[in-house]
Amino acid sequence: MNAETLLLPYQSRWVADRSQVKVVEKSRRIGLTWGQAYDDVLTAATRGRDGMDVLYISFNQDMTREYIDTCADWAKKIEGVAATVHEDIFQDSADREIKAFRIDFASGHKILALSNRPSNLRGKQGRVVIDEAAFVDDLDELLKAALALLMWGGQVVVISTHNGVDNSFNILVQEIRAGRLPYSLHRITLDDALSDGLYHRICAVTKKPWSQEAEEAWRADLIKTYGDGADEELFCIPRQSAGAYLPLPMLQACMDREIPVITWLEPAADFVDWPLPVAETWTRGWIAERLADILDALPKDRAHYCGVDFGRSGDLSVFWPATEEKDLRLTPPFVLELRNCPHRTQQQILFAVLDALPRFSGVSLDARGNGSALAEAARQQYGTGLVREVMIAEGWYRETMPLLKAGLEDKTLILPGNADILSDFRSLQVVKGVARVPDKRGKDTTGGRHGDSVIACAMMLDARKELGSVEPWDYVGVPIEGGIDFLGWS
Repeated sequence: MNAETLLLPYQSRWVADRSQVKVVEKSRRIGLTWGQAYDDVLTAATRGRDGMDVLYISFNQDMTREYIDTCADWAKKIEGVAATVHEDIFQDSADREIKAFRIDFASGHKILALSNRPSNLRGKQGRVVIDEAAFVDDLDELLKAALALLMWGGQVVVISTHNGVDNSFNILVQEIRAGRLPYSLHRITLDDALSDGLYHRICAVTKKPWSQEAEEAWRADLIKTYGDGADEELFCIPRQSAGAYLPLPMLQACMDREIPVITWLEPAADFVDWPLPVAETWTRGWIAERLADILDALPKDRAHYCGVDFGRSGDLSVFWPATEEKDLRLTPPFVLELRNCPHRTQQQILFAVLDALPRFSGVSLDARGNGSALAEAARQQYGTGLVREVMIAEGWYRETMPLLKAGLEDKTLILPGNADILSDFRSLQVVKGVARVPDKRGKDTTGGRHGDSVIACAMMLDARKELGSVEPWDYVGVPIEGGIDFLGWS
């Protein structure tokens, strides 16, 4: 039997990840432990260096017994694997009797299913699998004990649905997203599993015909069954996740009143209709007056990044450049806000700023709607190695906002001491487990602001994360110092 063909794509991706520590937040009942058991059997059945013991830990005996039964079933199905199941009783450090399940393999390795006491891992070696980690008694101590095993090789695997926003498992997930922990992170919602064929597999096993209508009805019934817990149980959204994302004292501790917030305002109501040479001349003068001295004073030996949130006649456009200091703090020399600024003038100012940034290392731009024109122009000017066109969606918020919060917690992200900037950062709300700027509702009472500067700052962090390792480059064939023919053009 080729067991790998039985794994659905999300199960295969999980099993294929050989990171030393890997974590997954997941929906219930999508068969991930079943796929993990397959890989654990192969690992324990392998002789020599590539094989190892597997130590499985969960929060209750029923789940542990089910896992052992699944492993035994896989061992029967996989050709050439011989295994024997045992039930053991041993004494723990408190001299209490603990029941453990064990499968011995001809390879000399074993799968050992233990209770979730951290002391049970002492003196052992191999792969540690912590299943439904959000429900174990002390995940922090259990992880500490498990990670100690990595000194001699092995792997730590953490699998769980969520169990509240303040749970240690959710904190672990957020720490990984913030870049504080170098672990691999997966996320598998019910919809992710369905798109990879979960309901097709259910129909095949239960011998029912599949149809799109049947799948949608099954999904709806499942959500109805879980009721108020559906977001947490099926869609990886920890409960009690509402309210302000960034505390006021944290923000104030990162603010520097010496950093200017510069506002561009149209010189006349008909500025958009000025002849292009006249508008460009006026804008060059404004740049020389307001920005040139600050840009000239930037350290020439430090990398610089930039983030852009686009707005035209309603929201602001905000440019957030930043210097990466020697101590890795990200300090903006200024934050630039453009109100009712024509597209052509925004491009002129942005290019002037980027051209003047020493060791310019990347810019990320909001490419939604009309912002796509400015983002595309930047890509054409500087190349895809230095420009990211970002379509802001929930996934971007989920991955980027933990970076922003981590920078503020660590005081490596410096903000201007400005009331409007403070208001923008305070506008972030946790909506269904994800920090984001809420959609505008009703009459705008913020003077045309909609969290614009916090998005620009997050874009800057996006550029640093995604583009920071890329070296600047020139377009091949563009005449840098003379007539280079590009595809027959001269």
